Order: sequence, then C-alpha cells, then structure tokens
Amino acid sequence: MTTFTAVENISRRNVLKLFGAVGGGLALGGTSLVWSPMALAQDKQALMNLFVAIGEDNKVYLTCHRSEMGQGIRTGIPQVLADELEADWDKVVVVQGLADKRYGSQNTDGSRSIRKHYHRMRQMGATARTMLEQAAADKWKVPVTEVYAKAHKVHHKGSNKSLSYGELALAASKLTMPELDKVTLKPESEFVHIGKSHTIVDMDAMLTGKAIYGYDIKLDGMLYASITRPPVLGSDVVSVDDAKARKIAGVVDIITLPVPKGAPLFQALGGVAVIATNSWSAIEARKALAITWSESVNDSHDSDVYLKGLVERVKLPGKVIRQLGTSVTDWPAEHTLSAVYTVPYLTHAMMEPPVATANVTADGCELWASSQTPQSTQQNVAGALGLKEEQVKVNVTLLGGGFGRKSKPDFSVEAAILSQKLNKPVKVCWSREDEIQNGYYHAISAQMYQAKIDGNSMPTALLARTGFPSISSTFAEGVEYPSDGELDLGFSDVPLALESIQLESVKAKAHTRIGWMRSVCNIQHAFGIGSFVDELAVKTNKPCVQMWRELLGKPRIENFENQGFKYGNYGEELADHPVDVGRYLKVLDTLEAALAKAPKAAENQGWGMAVHRSFVSYVAVATLVEVVDKKLKVIKSIAVMDAGTVVNPDRVKSQLEGAIIFGLSLAMMGDISFKGGKVVQSNFHDYPLLRLPQCPDIETHIIASTAKPGGVGEPGVPPVAPSLTNAIFAATGTRHRDLPLNKFVSV
Repeated sequence: MTTFTAVENISRRNVLKLFGAVGGGLALGGTSLVWSPMALAQDKQALMNLFVAIGEDNKVYLTCHRSEMGQGIRTGIPQVLADELEADWDKVVVVQGLADKRYGSQNTDGSRSIRKHYHRMRQMGATARTMLEQAAADKWKVPVTEVYAKAHKVHHKGSNKSLSYGELALAASKLTMPELDKVTLKPESEFVHIGKSHTIVDMDAMLTGKAIYGYDIKLDGMLYASITRPPVLGSDVVSVDDAKARKIAGVVDIITLPVPKGAPLFQALGGVAVIATNSWSAIEARKALAITWSESVNDSHDSDVYLKGLVERVKLPGKVIRQLGTSVTDWPAEHTLSAVYTVPYLTHAMMEPPVATANVTADGCELWASSQTPQSTQQNVAGALGLKEEQVKVNVTLLGGGFGRKSKPDFSVEAAILSQKLNKPVKVCWSREDEIQNGYYHAISAQMYQAKIDGNSMPTALLARTGFPSISSTFAEGVEYPSDGELDLGFSDVPLALESIQLESVKAKAHTRIGWMRSVCNIQHAFGIGSFVDELAVKTNKPCVQMWRELLGKPRIENFENQGFKYGNYGEELADHPVDVGRYLKVLDTLEAALAKAPKAAENQGWGMAVHRSFVSYVAVATLVEVVDKKLKVIKSIAVMDAGTVVNPDRVKSQLEGAIIFGLSLAMMGDISFKGGKVVQSNFHDYPLLRLPQCPDIETHIIASTAKPGGVGEPGVPPVAPSLTNAIFAATGTRHRDLPLNKFVSV
C-alpha cells in the first residue's frame, strides 16, 4: 500500500515510513491510561504508535483507536484532536488504529468513545500544538510566549513570520514531550472543529463503493468457511454424513469443531465447518450435510412458556435492590394502579453479519475483522490458538453496523481456529440465518410496576420488580439474578421524588447466549417506566408531561444516598456526570415547545411521549400515530437530546434518527422466539426491520450544553417504544403492555 485515502487501516510504523517521519516528522501520543515522557523515552514504539503524526508534506495523520460502524467516530475523534492541534481539516488524514493495549480501551460500545476520550484527545492535540510552538520559538530565537499556533501554522506575534506544521515537524519531534496534564487547552470559545458538523470522513468511500468492510477482504489463497452451529445451546455433534457435501465442486475439507463446555463466554460455538475455494460452494455443501445433534439441557426451552413464568414471578416478592422510605403494605384497590410489561428476546440484525478473515502462520495470526473490540479479539484469538497476545495482529475494517453484536469476538475465533488447522487464510462469513439463530440475544423480560395514589391524584409510593436472564450468565454458570450493573440501566436509577420506593429483582435462568444490544437493559426498563407513567397520567387525568414533572420533582442532583445500593452510573463518577433532574426537566420543556408547533392529532390519531436518562444523556421522544381498522401508521417522531458537549451535531442528529428507526423496529416487529430450544426466526421475512414506507417524519433537537460529553449512540432508543404505545392508547384507548405490536395491530 503506497497511497492514502480518507481513512487508512495500516500500521503506525508504515505510516511514519510513508511520510518520512523516520528521517523527519513528528509522532506524538500516549495511552488513555498512563503517559509520561519517561515512558516514551524508554519505548520508541509507543512514540510511534499513538494519535498524532505530522509529515513534512504538511499533512496531519490522526489515529482513531475506535471502530467505525456508521456512528462517525472516525470523524469525531479526529475533530477533537484537530481542534486542539489547530489543524486544517482539509489536511487531515485519518488512520485506523490496530489492536493495541497502549490506546487503553478500544471497546467501541456503551456510547463511550467520545465521553471517555474527549479530554484525553484534547490533551493529545494540545501536546502536539505545544511542541510545534516550541519548535518555532527555538527557530526564531524568541520566547515561546511570543508564538501561537493557528490554522495549520505557527505565527510570531511581533512580526509577520509564520511556519507551516510540515516545516516544523522534524524539529518538533526532537523536543521533550510535555506531560499531558500540564499542557494548556484552548478556551471553548475558540473551538474550530468541536461543535461543528463535519461530513464523516468515510462518506465518499461509502458512496463510491470503495469502503472496505469485513466482507470485502480478499487474500491470496484464501479459503471460505460456512459453519453449521448447534441449533440448541449446549448440543454437540453426534454424527455427520458429509458424503454429498464433499462431492460439490470447490469443497476442500469438512471439519467438526468441538462445542465448548461451561459458560459460553466469547468462545466459538462449535459445529461443522465446510471449507471451500469460494463462498457459494461452502454454502451449498453446508446445505448437503446431514448432522445428528446430541440432547441439551436447553432442549425444552419455549419462550412463550418461559415468559408466562416470568410474568408470574414479577407478581411475587423478589430480592430488594433499592429501598427509599418504608415498605408499603396497604394497597387499597381504589388508590392503586399496577401493570406488567413484557419484551421478548431481540437480536441485533445489523446489515453486515459477523465476518472475519484469519491468516495463521508459524509467526502468529493476522486478522481482518468487522470488530467493535479489537483488543478482546486479540486476547480471545490468542487464547484459542495458544499464542501470546502480541503474536495476534487485528486489523479493523469498516463495520456494516454493530449494535453490540460485534463486541463478541466468537466469529474471529472461528476464523483463526480454521486457519490454524488448514495452514491457509480462511474467511468465516455468517449468513443472515446464522446471525439470527446463533447470536447473543437481548434478554426476554417482564416488569411489574405498582403505585399508590393519594387523594390529590399524586403517586406517593412505587413498588416495581424486574426479571430477565442476565448477561452475566454468558460468563459464569449458575447465574440466576440480574447483575447490579444491569439493574442500574433504567430501573434502579430513575430519580422519582416519592415518599416510598421499593425496587426488586426476580430469578431468571438463561437458556441461550445473552449479550448486550444497543441500549441494553434500558430497552425493557424504559418501556416499563415510560408506559407506567403514562398510565398514571391517564388515571389521574393529567398530561403525561405534567405527570413526569410531578414525579421527578424539583430540579436537584440525585445521589441515591441511603437507599441500599451503589449506583454504577455507566462507569462514570457522579461528580462528573450527576443524575441531574434539572436536565430531565429541560428536555421535557424543549419537547413540549416542539409539540406546540407540531401537527395536532386528528381523528384516529394520538401523540405519546416518554423521557429517559441512559449512558449519562437525557432524551425525550414524542410520537404521533394513526390507527384505522387495526392498521398502525407512525406519522411523526420528535426527539430531544441533552448529551452535554457535542463534538459533531450532524452525527448526533443522525444517531437520533437512527435510534428512532431502531426503536420503532424493535417495538413494532422485534421478536426472537424459541421452540424446543431453537430460534424460530431465520431472516428479515420473520424478523423484519422498519421499511421506508413505515418510517415517520423525524424531527430532532439537540440542547446546547457545556456539561461533559455524554453518550449518543444508545440513549435515543429507550424512550421510543413507550412513546409509541402511549400514542396508540391516545389514538384508540387500547393499552399495549407487551411487545412487539405486530401481534396486535397491522404494521
């Protein structure tokens, strides 16, 4: 590779060779964990393998260490770096980072890429700027206080002299790097790129077909693998009749892969792999296999029966996880409202199913994968092959969607194992059927909410229970209760100003691989609380927005003190990202103002709304629907987000639009069901996504804020489902407490 495109996926050492940094140029950086001049002086590779490089060609090469799946992070991270660097955006080239511990976490999920790295990326850009300024001061023999960087040059205040970054790169690279915590950051009033909408750097490549996704990787001599995995978790191969399959032209080998014992973890599922010289032969030969599977403890799993059991359990006392005030034992029927809400299993259904290509040699393994977690991929592949982590190189391609599925590196492990066995490069491509029937599923769930209402039509007490198989079951056997971290996701952390709050969880055993999906447990928890607040509003004859305001109470910072649990707050310090009721109220105010200008509900129409905090951001959504003869039409959606400081408003707008579509798809049609331990659905015909005619007009509002950046990718999803079902109630008077809606109405 000898030329750059907008985004390059090559090693940092090769970047430096390409633009002459070995003989002249600047490479700067530090991990997001520890950085010091001493550490870099002792490790030249660290100096060359991080975030900022400047060539004598005057281009700036900025590394994005996160994975791009359409959310725009390969634009957002460079925007932050470029702003502090005072770089000209037209001279920026983005480099995709490989798996490397020195970056700190590269796990691109949890809406963390900006909120966890914003400050450090500012420091990295400022470090480069500081060194360039010092190099110019030394060249002009003036105090550094007399120079300043602006618009890709360093200027002298007392004259018209200036030097380009390319002219200063060699001298700057020889200076001692300042400590990150001692560099001066720009005032926010001087931001050039942060807070401005930039077109994503991958756009041209996407539009012209030049973008490289996992499916686009081709290596000399590469073989293709199509794998039949156990249809029931825990079943194994008893026998294989592969005679017909081996007769198909192009088939190279058929390999039985062992089924791992114990918790699923990120291990390959096992099964039977067909290896061929082309993908079509592999797929056709796989169809010709006759496999006998062993029995499994999960053979009897029926999701309908399981859900009925969950519903009954949430009606009975569970394990108390949060307690405010005294337990209420008196629940008079005339002053009590209770309801149970359910959400089925769900799957990610990203456009590009999992795919990875591995080449294992005597020296190690090189991978090309559409991975959200290159470091986890590196670790798990190394473990499966018996290699050291540094022997595994992970190249991150563009992802055709991820939503959390590609945070699990099982598909990369499969490719690596097969390549090691065959001593050739192997590409493993999951089909749509594979992705739907052998995934890591969002948990099936049931929730019970019960409120006591006083004579002034105001709720005074809340009792709530939630039950769902835990993600922890994927990592350890015998898990029966949700983890504290899962309960923190929209259940235990809703800051209601009531006299008594008692929250409980109930047992729920897992019978399949449970994993995180976009918004995770906020999906079911926001549906529950968002629907229940609307039911309270109807019962007390108040607008839903007013009921939310009354339940939230006065603006305050909620710390959940002395309530029996420690709030995890998405891994953030409460001091940095407090639970701020004032910000809840602000998004409600903004939504109400937008609704005042929106079309009024006509006959057979209704507006519904909900508000939710997740991933330390605040989102309110309103939805307008029409229902005629049980035919549902979603007409308009309005979304308001307070995500703190926003780097790229266009990307936030796009993420909100995508969240509306994602959330509507789940609420209207999302349903993974199990019969006899097997997934019933197989493709988009029975696990559909929102089609263009079903998509509403979408209006977005981003609240200006100087608060620290919050999450963006996931917070828009949770309020969508309750806003939709609340709107249907407003239009029809029928309350839907169970998802998906296509069981009850035509969508």
